[in-house]
Amino acid sequence: MRPWRPRTPTVTEPLPAPAPPAVAAPAAPQAAQLSPTAAPGPAAAVPGPGIALQVIAFDFGRRRIGVACGDTLIRVAAPLAGIGNGAAGPRWDAIDILIREWRPALLVVGLPYNVDGSESDMSGRVRDFAQSLTQRYALPVRLIDERYSSLEAGARLRGEREAGRRKRRVAKADVDAAAACIILERWFLEST
Repeated sequence: MRPWRPRTPTVTEPLPAPAPPAVAAPAAPQAAQLSPTAAPGPAAAVPGPGIALQVIAFDFGRRRIGVACGDTLIRVAAPLAGIGNGAAGPRWDAIDILIREWRPALLVVGLPYNVDGSESDMSGRVRDFAQSLTQRYALPVRLIDERYSSLEAGARLRGEREAGRRKRRVAKADVDAAAACIILERWFLEST
């Protein structure tokens, strides 16, 4: 018999919705730094020990934007529903809803590089998207190298299906969301 271990969400399971924030007295300086009205900056992006801040990651693509969420305390990424992207740009209404529901302290966007480390032809569009996120939501945005994240995500999902942990075929939207999870996991690793 195997020993009991706490269960952590897998790449295909979404995290539960966050609880509404508790109303705290404004006397503590640390609470002021982490309040939703605080100006974005280094204090909002680097939490103190034992403080969980929500983070949302984006895998920007020409047709879809993969989305994942997590927090800085448990450091587990979970996929969210993808967002449409097209000639008119991202579906900002869907991103508005995500930001309102999850109340992140930080946004992470995958920046595509070529194999040799130079920026790809999509890098400019991704930088524009990241700049738009900063302007619209007044949140800090971090760019993370996303090389091979979609390939790694596809391999993970296919492995889950082969192992029987995934019942349906792997769709492109699933790969996008899993790639966003990988981007967020990379940020968690780099931010320690």
